[in-house]
Amino acid sequence: MIDPLAEVVTLLQPNASYSKIVSAAGAWRVRRSEPGRPFYCVIMEGACCLRSEEQGPILLEAGDFVLLPSAHGFTNSSIGPEPPHDLQSTPVLLSNGEFRLGTQDVPPDVRMLIGHCTFGSPDAALLVSLLPRQVHVRGEPRLTTLVQLVIEESRAQRPARDVILARLLEVLLIEALRSNIGSEASPGLVRGLADCRLAASLKCMHERPSHPWTVAALAKEAALSRSAFFERFSRAVGVAPMEYLLSWRMALAKNLLRAKDSGIADIAERVGYSSASTFSVAFARHVGMPPARYVREQALLQ
Repeated sequence: MIDPLAEVVTLLQPNASYSKIVSAAGAWRVRRSEPGRPFYCVIMEGACCLRSEEQGPILLEAGDFVLLPSAHGFTNSSIGPEPPHDLQSTPVLLSNGEFRLGTQDVPPDVRMLIGHCTFGSPDAALLVSLLPRQVHVRGEPRLTTLVQLVIEESRAQRPARDVILARLLEVLLIEALRSNIGSEASPGLVRGLADCRLAASLKCMHERPSHPWTVAALAKEAALSRSAFFERFSRAVGVAPMEYLLSWRMALAKNLLRAKDSGIADIAERVGYSSASTFSVAFARHVGMPPARYVREQALLQ
């Protein structure tokens, strides 16, 4: 059986490339605006407030993990006292390697491990669009164990610390996405998989991308009427069924083209197109260039 979430994560090639420990005390606020750059945060001690463009304010507590796969603007701040609206705190590097926000000479109210991750896939923007816009996980035993391992490793000064920490964070990212499956998740693949009816149609698209799917055929797989399926899918996943299918087919096509072990006609057939010319037109419309040019440009980047 094909696992849609595993397929997307595998193609994304996640890597936790940068992390730092930040502590804070008193009134503080940090605004971040780095379009499209994935951000994550693990609360080690205490609590703080996160406000993002994707969602209203949420309280982050010890053991919580939050991931913004494509952050476009968010704010971290103290919860008591409330910081002035125009406050923008500057982190100060301490002698122990941590960064401090707010008041410097008092015990911290919160300590967190924050960082940015990268997605190795050249098609990351398309794949990220299939994920929730914000992932917040609390009270998951497996995730709590991973968070504790990350915290312990981040505090230690053992050999290969950075390598181990990077691997743990990669697993943490994947587990967070898996743990976030539920009706409360923001629209995306994860929320769609939480709906057993929609999950059936999503698995069909991933298992047989070459099949000539229609909304009616997918609705039948979900055991729903065409209109009910279309509305339910669009609300949960955030895009219409055929738009999702097109995005997935193009992601697969790009991956196959980069692999260079199949001809364009073969790839066209594998992703659901009746001919190389039909596929080329669809690919050029979606990607902005024909398949042959895409292959040449990717070769130059390697």
